[in-house]
Amino acid sequence: MCGIAGFFTVNNKRIKDEMVEIANRMADAIEHRGPDNGGVWISEDVGLAFAHRRLSVIDLSITGNQPMHSENGQYVIIFNGEVYNHPEMRQELLSCGKVFRGHSDTEVLLAGFEKWGVEQTIRKCVGMFAIALWDVNCRNIYLIRDRMGEKPLYYGWQKDTFIFASELKAIRRHPDFEGDIDRDSLALYFRHHYIPGPYSIYKGVYKLEPGMILKIPMSKILEKGNTRNWQRLKYWSLKEIVEDTESNKYNGSAVDAVNTLEALLLKSIQGQMIADVPLGAFLSGGIDSSTIVALMQRLSSRPIQTFCIGFREHDYDEATYAKKIAEHLGCQHTELYVTPQQTKDLIPSIPRLYDEPFGDPSQIPTFLVSQLARKYVTVSLSGDAGDELFYGYKVYGLLFKRWKIARRIPIRNTLIQDCAVKLARWLFDADPKQVDVARSLMAAESPIDVYRSMNSVCPNPCELVLGSHEPGTVLSRDELRPNIASEEDMIMALDALSYLPDDILVKVDRAAMACSLETRIPLLDHRIVEFAFRLPFRLKYRHSKTKWPLRQIAYKYIPSELIERPKKGFGIPIGKWLRDELRGWVYDVLDKRRIGEDGLLNTYMIHRYVSEHMQGWKDHTEVLWSLLMFQCWLRCEGARCQA
Repeated sequence: MCGIAGFFTVNNKRIKDEMVEIANRMADAIEHRGPDNGGVWISEDVGLAFAHRRLSVIDLSITGNQPMHSENGQYVIIFNGEVYNHPEMRQELLSCGKVFRGHSDTEVLLAGFEKWGVEQTIRKCVGMFAIALWDVNCRNIYLIRDRMGEKPLYYGWQKDTFIFASELKAIRRHPDFEGDIDRDSLALYFRHHYIPGPYSIYKGVYKLEPGMILKIPMSKILEKGNTRNWQRLKYWSLKEIVEDTESNKYNGSAVDAVNTLEALLLKSIQGQMIADVPLGAFLSGGIDSSTIVALMQRLSSRPIQTFCIGFREHDYDEATYAKKIAEHLGCQHTELYVTPQQTKDLIPSIPRLYDEPFGDPSQIPTFLVSQLARKYVTVSLSGDAGDELFYGYKVYGLLFKRWKIARRIPIRNTLIQDCAVKLARWLFDADPKQVDVARSLMAAESPIDVYRSMNSVCPNPCELVLGSHEPGTVLSRDELRPNIASEEDMIMALDALSYLPDDILVKVDRAAMACSLETRIPLLDHRIVEFAFRLPFRLKYRHSKTKWPLRQIAYKYIPSELIERPKKGFGIPIGKWLRDELRGWVYDVLDKRRIGEDGLLNTYMIHRYVSEHMQGWKDHTEVLWSLLMFQCWLRCEGARCQA
């Protein structure tokens, strides 16, 4: 795992030493992603700079250092991530007469580009990656991101400079960075508590979409002066995968489906267990992480090192189950019980870990378990993505249950909506979430509308963000969604297209990399993703059980009583803390005068959220946490506000 950064300036007037200094400054901002080595490569005549920070995982020698040049000198690469099938690709290239200096996957990539070209090589790769590549002969820059978006890559034009990096921290270090807050993206943040791609918090800076190759033809830009003269190639599309598999559903038996999934998982895990450094796994005690650890232990001759964070609050703790599962599997288990005070002390520093506002409270335990694991290992496997691929979230069943009831009402007009709201207030003791759900059910035309409403932190973010217009996303625009009939598959696809890459994977990547820990996610092997969407819904939700095929695999290795229990999630009692122990911090961060001076947010709405929450009238935990994380991020980064 590493960090990459670079820039290209049109009509460059900077001398080499100045370019080197800027590139080093950018790399230093993401040193946590690669503390083992750093390197810079400059092409002064074209105004191009590549910078790299290395976390040594494969080939710890200097032959794995970057930036790296191809054997024939045509390509220069900086690369963040892992290509898990690089041994097989290496053998194929050796049979073609290629010669290698070391045994890194970076060198395999370069040899592949020489032999097969850029697009064909990337299509062969199984892995997670963000790549910047310079083709000396054709004078093209390529930016490439993995299929599911595990590794981050930001890019954009700032003044006359094209800048890119693994994290916005590096982009902010470039002298041409302008740093104006994008109010429309901020509205998206308050809708979702994260900013969906391709948008970012800054104007003119974007996230490269998963499965995308961005080609910047430098010669054409210099010749025609059109900085938008770039080409976008989607080499793998989850949207298309979902659409294609609807007409090509898996037609085997349930037993065969479980056996096929287990074989795919074993192959994925075996590839992801390749490392020249200590390796372990996160073990929460849930279905997904337990299944991954069980298969890892099956493939290993030594006890797998596993890690778990525990909380004394019973409603939030699963550590006792994780310990029992680890003991049953014969793992070397390490757990850490975190006190409320330790957690609260960490909260104010959390926004510094993230490139842009990020309001998922599970970012805190994710950082804590990463911090624990890094004391013992450099690489940790994770069980993320099982919910999105195999119908695991509790909210899915709740959504469709409520929708089935609501659509039986023949006339869902304003009067009925008002009656539903009054009924919800009476039934749920004025719980605002339940009231909002009732209102959305009455107004909704489809489960997708209900899904979007249930996943909206702030239902009217443009009222909160002054002067904003909420951009369209896959959650709000029909043409961006897969064209499929199955509503259940659609909901899972929407999560896999947005929530997974822009929330879950961001949370894991930034929290782990802040600790210089590489995380790997076996369930995101694209062959497993493709198989999961081929499975009909009846094989994902079966016998009233979510994630049915994953459960069947887990049962082979773990007694069912250790994993069959209500899911508690990976959270902490933030809402209570905001009212009590963190009350003073809330009032300080959400100071009306300071927020008013920024000119970004509606201070009246914020005052109302704080007052209602503090007095216990309503639970505004989600929107308040999002507000707190934004304001802390704004102060940390010194971001500029443009009226």
